[in-house]
Amino acid sequence: MNNATGSYAPTPYTVPTRGRERASYDRALVHSILDAGYLCHLGFVREGRPVVLPTLYARIGERLYVHGSTGSRPLREAGAAPGLPVCVTVTHLDALVLARSAFHHSVNYRSVVVHGTATPVTAPEEKATVLDALVDHVVPGRSADSRRADARELAATAVLALELEEVSAKVRTGGPNDDPEDLSLPHWSGLVPVRVVHGDPVPADDLSPGTSAPDYLTAGSRP
Repeated sequence: MNNATGSYAPTPYTVPTRGRERASYDRALVHSILDAGYLCHLGFVREGRPVVLPTLYARIGERLYVHGSTGSRPLREAGAAPGLPVCVTVTHLDALVLARSAFHHSVNYRSVVVHGTATPVTAPEEKATVLDALVDHVVPGRSADSRRADARELAATAVLALELEEVSAKVRTGGPNDDPEDLSLPHWSGLVPVRVVHGDPVPADDLSPGTSAPDYLTAGSRP
Protein backbone atom coordinates (compact mmCIF):
# COMPACT_ATOMS: atom_id res chain seq x y z
CA MET A 1 0.00 0.00 0.00
CA ASN A 2 1.34 3.40 -0.84
CA ASN A 3 1.39 6.34 1.54
CA ALA A 4 0.35 9.20 -0.70
CA THR A 5 0.24 12.60 0.94
CA GLY A 6 -2.22 15.45 0.59
CA SER A 7 -5.99 15.56 0.89
CA TYR A 8 -9.07 14.59 -1.05
CA ALA A 9 -11.22 17.45 -2.32
CA PRO A 10 -14.54 17.75 -0.47
CA THR A 11 -17.68 17.29 -2.60
CA PRO A 12 -21.40 17.57 -1.85
CA TYR A 13 -21.39 13.80 -1.24
CA THR A 14 -18.52 13.85 1.25
CA VAL A 15 -19.34 16.85 3.44
CA PRO A 16 -21.41 15.63 6.43
CA THR A 17 -24.45 17.54 7.60
CA ARG A 18 -23.71 16.72 11.26
CA GLY A 19 -20.44 16.59 13.15
CA ARG A 20 -18.47 18.44 10.47
CA GLU A 21 -15.68 19.07 12.97
CA ARG A 22 -14.98 15.33 13.00
CA ALA A 23 -14.69 15.04 9.22
CA SER A 24 -11.30 14.80 7.53
CA TYR A 25 -10.13 14.53 3.95
CA ASP A 26 -6.54 13.74 4.85
CA ARG A 27 -5.27 11.07 2.49
CA ALA A 28 -2.95 9.40 5.01
CA LEU A 29 -5.76 9.16 7.58
CA VAL A 30 -8.16 7.68 5.03
CA HIS A 31 -5.56 5.11 3.97
CA SER A 32 -4.79 4.14 7.57
CA ILE A 33 -8.47 3.55 8.36
CA LEU A 34 -9.00 1.48 5.21
CA ASP A 35 -5.83 -0.54 5.75
CA ALA A 36 -6.76 -1.35 9.36
CA GLY A 37 -9.86 -3.32 8.34
CA TYR A 38 -11.09 -5.76 5.73
CA LEU A 39 -14.89 -5.77 6.08
CA CYS A 40 -16.86 -3.05 4.30
CA HIS A 41 -20.50 -2.38 3.48
CA LEU A 42 -21.33 -1.87 -0.18
CA GLY A 43 -24.41 0.26 -0.82
CA PHE A 44 -26.21 0.66 -4.13
CA VAL A 45 -29.74 1.08 -5.52
CA ARG A 46 -31.52 -1.93 -6.98
CA GLU A 47 -34.89 -1.50 -8.71
CA GLY A 48 -35.37 1.82 -6.95
CA ARG A 49 -34.61 0.51 -3.45
CA PRO A 50 -31.41 0.83 -1.40
CA VAL A 51 -29.38 -2.32 -0.76
CA VAL A 52 -26.35 -2.67 1.54
CA LEU A 53 -24.18 -5.78 1.47
CA PRO A 54 -21.21 -6.71 3.71
CA THR A 55 -18.16 -7.90 1.82
CA LEU A 56 -14.35 -7.93 1.85
CA TYR A 57 -12.12 -5.27 0.35
CA ALA A 58 -8.51 -4.24 -0.13
CA ARG A 59 -6.82 -0.99 -1.11
CA ILE A 60 -4.06 -0.79 -3.72
CA GLY A 61 -2.85 2.77 -4.09
CA GLU A 62 -5.78 5.04 -4.92
CA ARG A 63 -8.13 2.23 -5.81
CA LEU A 64 -10.43 0.18 -3.61
CA TYR A 65 -11.23 -3.40 -4.64
CA VAL A 66 -14.40 -5.11 -3.42
CA HIS A 67 -14.85 -8.89 -3.52
CA GLY A 68 -17.95 -10.61 -4.81
CA SER A 69 -19.47 -13.36 -6.92
CA THR A 70 -20.20 -13.21 -10.62
CA GLY A 71 -23.71 -14.41 -9.78
CA SER A 72 -24.56 -11.43 -7.55
CA ARG A 73 -26.71 -8.69 -9.03
CA PRO A 74 -24.48 -5.71 -8.13
CA LEU A 75 -21.52 -7.36 -9.80
CA ARG A 76 -23.57 -8.03 -12.93
CA GLU A 77 -24.96 -4.49 -13.01
CA ALA A 78 -21.48 -3.04 -12.64
CA GLY A 79 -20.60 -4.54 -16.01
CA ALA A 80 -22.96 -2.21 -17.85
CA ALA A 81 -21.50 1.16 -18.86
CA PRO A 82 -20.57 3.36 -17.13
CA GLY A 83 -20.61 1.08 -14.07
CA LEU A 84 -22.52 0.85 -10.80
CA PRO A 85 -22.94 3.95 -8.57
CA VAL A 86 -22.02 2.83 -5.07
CA CYS A 87 -21.25 4.00 -1.58
CA VAL A 88 -18.69 1.97 0.40
CA THR A 89 -18.29 2.40 4.16
CA VAL A 90 -15.67 1.10 6.58
CA THR A 91 -16.02 1.60 10.34
CA HIS A 92 -13.86 0.70 13.34
CA LEU A 93 -15.43 0.84 16.80
CA ASP A 94 -12.72 1.90 19.29
CA ALA A 95 -14.58 2.52 22.56
CA LEU A 96 -17.95 2.85 24.24
CA VAL A 97 -18.30 6.33 25.71
CA LEU A 98 -20.41 6.23 28.88
CA ALA A 99 -21.61 9.56 30.21
CA ARG A 100 -23.50 10.50 33.35
CA SER A 101 -26.56 11.23 31.24
CA ALA A 102 -28.14 8.86 28.73
CA PHE A 103 -28.21 11.64 26.13
CA HIS A 104 -24.43 12.05 26.05
CA HIS A 105 -23.55 8.37 25.64
CA SER A 106 -21.56 7.86 22.47
CA VAL A 107 -18.84 5.75 20.82
CA ASN A 108 -15.31 6.46 19.68
CA TYR A 109 -14.82 5.35 16.10
CA ARG A 110 -12.89 5.75 12.84
CA SER A 111 -14.81 5.58 9.59
CA VAL A 112 -14.39 6.16 5.87
CA VAL A 113 -17.11 6.72 3.27
CA VAL A 114 -16.30 6.35 -0.44
CA HIS A 115 -18.66 7.44 -3.22
CA GLY A 116 -18.13 6.63 -6.87
CA THR A 117 -18.82 4.35 -9.81
CA ALA A 118 -17.59 0.78 -9.45
CA THR A 119 -16.46 -1.21 -12.48
CA PRO A 120 -15.55 -4.91 -12.75
CA VAL A 121 -11.97 -6.12 -13.00
CA THR A 122 -11.97 -8.45 -16.02
CA ALA A 123 -8.34 -9.02 -17.07
CA PRO A 124 -7.34 -12.44 -15.67
CA GLU A 125 -3.84 -11.42 -14.54
CA GLU A 126 -5.08 -8.24 -12.87
CA LYS A 127 -7.91 -10.15 -11.21
CA ALA A 128 -5.47 -12.78 -9.91
CA THR A 129 -3.21 -10.05 -8.51
CA VAL A 130 -6.14 -8.30 -6.86
CA LEU A 131 -7.41 -11.55 -5.32
CA ASP A 132 -3.93 -12.15 -3.87
CA ALA A 133 -4.07 -8.65 -2.40
CA LEU A 134 -7.51 -9.33 -0.92
CA VAL A 135 -6.30 -12.55 0.71
CA ASP A 136 -3.18 -10.86 2.08
CA HIS A 137 -5.16 -7.87 3.34
CA VAL A 138 -7.29 -10.18 5.48
CA VAL A 139 -4.43 -12.49 6.50
CA PRO A 140 -0.99 -11.05 5.62
CA GLY A 141 1.22 -13.72 4.05
CA ARG A 142 -1.61 -16.10 3.23
CA SER A 143 -1.61 -15.78 -0.59
CA ALA A 144 1.89 -17.30 -0.79
CA ASP A 145 0.78 -20.09 1.53
CA SER A 146 -2.24 -21.28 -0.47
CA ARG A 147 -3.11 -22.40 -3.99
CA ARG A 148 -3.95 -19.53 -6.33
CA ALA A 149 -7.33 -19.47 -8.05
CA ASP A 150 -7.47 -21.47 -11.27
CA ALA A 151 -9.25 -20.36 -14.47
CA ARG A 152 -12.61 -21.76 -13.38
CA GLU A 153 -12.42 -20.12 -9.98
CA LEU A 154 -11.35 -16.79 -11.51
CA ALA A 155 -14.35 -16.93 -13.82
CA ALA A 156 -16.68 -17.49 -10.84
CA THR A 157 -15.18 -14.67 -8.79
CA ALA A 158 -15.95 -11.01 -9.35
CA VAL A 159 -14.00 -7.99 -8.18
CA LEU A 160 -15.19 -4.39 -8.34
CA ALA A 161 -12.75 -1.50 -8.62
CA LEU A 162 -13.58 1.90 -7.16
CA GLU A 163 -11.34 4.95 -7.48
CA LEU A 164 -10.64 6.83 -4.26
CA GLU A 165 -11.80 10.28 -5.37
CA GLU A 166 -14.92 11.23 -3.42
CA VAL A 167 -13.72 10.19 0.02
CA SER A 168 -14.08 11.39 3.59
CA ALA A 169 -13.05 10.13 7.01
CA LYS A 170 -14.81 10.78 10.28
CA VAL A 171 -13.31 10.18 13.71
CA ARG A 172 -14.45 10.58 17.30
CA THR A 173 -11.93 10.36 20.14
CA GLY A 174 -11.86 11.38 23.80
CA GLY A 175 -14.14 10.98 26.75
CA PRO A 176 -17.77 11.81 27.47
CA ASN A 177 -19.10 15.35 27.07
CA ASP A 178 -21.14 15.64 30.25
CA ASP A 179 -23.06 18.83 30.96
CA PRO A 180 -21.54 20.87 33.82
CA GLU A 181 -24.67 20.44 35.93
CA ASP A 182 -24.32 16.63 35.66
CA LEU A 183 -20.71 16.38 36.89
CA SER A 184 -21.79 15.90 40.51
CA LEU A 185 -24.15 13.02 39.75
CA PRO A 186 -23.15 9.66 41.33
CA HIS A 187 -22.88 7.78 38.03
CA TRP A 188 -19.69 6.27 36.62
CA SER A 189 -18.44 8.02 33.48
CA GLY A 190 -15.62 7.04 31.14
CA LEU A 191 -14.53 4.77 28.29
CA VAL A 192 -14.85 1.05 27.64
CA PRO A 193 -12.19 0.18 25.00
CA VAL A 194 -13.23 -2.10 22.13
CA ARG A 195 -10.80 -4.07 19.99
CA VAL A 196 -10.90 -6.88 17.42
CA VAL A 197 -8.98 -9.97 18.53
CA HIS A 198 -8.24 -13.06 16.49
CA GLY A 199 -8.44 -16.24 18.54
CA ASP A 200 -6.17 -19.25 18.43
CA PRO A 201 -6.26 -21.09 15.08
CA VAL A 202 -8.61 -24.10 15.00
CA PRO A 203 -7.41 -26.81 12.55
CA ALA A 204 -9.76 -28.31 9.98
CA ASP A 205 -11.04 -31.79 10.75
CA ASP A 206 -9.34 -33.19 7.66
CA LEU A 207 -5.97 -31.44 8.17
CA SER A 208 -3.01 -33.77 7.65
CA PRO A 209 -1.44 -34.86 10.95
CA GLY A 210 1.61 -32.82 11.89
CA THR A 211 0.57 -29.71 9.92
CA SER A 212 1.03 -26.82 12.31
CA ALA A 213 -0.51 -23.35 12.11
CA PRO A 214 1.80 -20.86 10.34
CA ASP A 215 3.45 -18.08 12.29
CA TYR A 216 1.38 -15.36 10.58
CA LEU A 217 -1.73 -16.68 12.36
CA THR A 218 -0.37 -16.11 15.85
CA ALA A 219 -0.43 -12.28 15.91
CA GLY A 220 -3.81 -12.29 17.65
CA SER A 221 -5.19 -8.88 16.70
CA ARG A 222 -5.33 -6.15 14.11
CA PRO A 223 -4.39 -2.51 14.71
